[in-house]
Amino acid sequence: MEFGVFDHLDRNGRSLPDYYEDRLKIIEAYDRLGFYAYHLAEHHSTPLGMAPSPNVFLAAVAQRSQRLRFGPMVFVLPLYHPIRLIEEICMLDQLSGGRLDLSFGRGASPLEIEYYGADPAVAEEIYNEAVELILKGLTHKALDFHGKHFSFDDVPMELEPLQKPYPPIWYGVHAPDSAERAAKRNLHVISLDAPTDTRLAIERYRATWRPSRPGAVMPKLGLGRFIVVAADDAQALRLARRAYPVWHRAFTHLFRLRGRGQRHPRPPEWDALVAGGQGIAGSPATVRKFLASQLAETGCNYVVGQFAFGDMTLDEALNSIGLFAGEVMPALRAASVDSSDALTLAR
Repeated sequence: MEFGVFDHLDRNGRSLPDYYEDRLKIIEAYDRLGFYAYHLAEHHSTPLGMAPSPNVFLAAVAQRSQRLRFGPMVFVLPLYHPIRLIEEICMLDQLSGGRLDLSFGRGASPLEIEYYGADPAVAEEIYNEAVELILKGLTHKALDFHGKHFSFDDVPMELEPLQKPYPPIWYGVHAPDSAERAAKRNLHVISLDAPTDTRLAIERYRATWRPSRPGAVMPKLGLGRFIVVAADDAQALRLARRAYPVWHRAFTHLFRLRGRGQRHPRPPEWDALVAGGQGIAGSPATVRKFLASQLAETGCNYVVGQFAFGDMTLDEALNSIGLFAGEVMPALRAASVDSSDALTLAR
């Protein structure tokens, strides 16, 4: 059982220099407290994403951490020139001593793609072609590629990743079909969906992956949840109910600004998020019980917390993360190797 972080870098009231420094201090805490990986979202022209160039921020993460793995969740491929992205992937992997993880996508927001002058209607085509091209560029000394959207002849690949053949790849799953595709490619996955949907996706992943890989170690099957921990339930709820609506306003900002619908809505109130099983705020004991129950229900083996969001202060975030690392992680990790302990925690 490992524990990771999903982060939007959504804007709060802090000045940008202070905001970035606060987030890097939080990342230092993730590194110090034994989290496995830091997964960073990419968004543009919205207060949801103060890291519109993930690689710039991740270069700072590489220098402010020692053991923490990190990477995008996801690179929005219609917005990148693939050769430049190949080069930056290689740089980050080398600079970090091989701690980079990768994740690619077509982009969840058509509005953000349109702002770059790209066509959302062909985003899926570009994504599929670009993934093939990028992986080829990471594993060959010269790049030859001819597709519908990209064409290259004998481009020298002077840089290479430290991890061979390339850094591990993650995939966001939202349905059994996407989980099956990920399993066939042996990818790590993360689900942010409600428990029932997550369970269906993870069941399909396991059923697809296991028969062809007897005895192999299962990839990480991530359960993504908003998590707030405090000394008692009342304190945690007060913080979550205050900070989450600020995050939600950032999450829906562009859709409200342009009067457009969104693909993966979240409820505007914290209590509704909890009722849907996508977040928890409470004492360490409350959070342990919630996560143990969901891990048992979904079959996930990797907890991915969204710990810093909305108008949460640096001290509030560090306190929550510290309690999670000190009083939640050890119990869940121990229970993962003892089925009787897992059942006790889930009750």
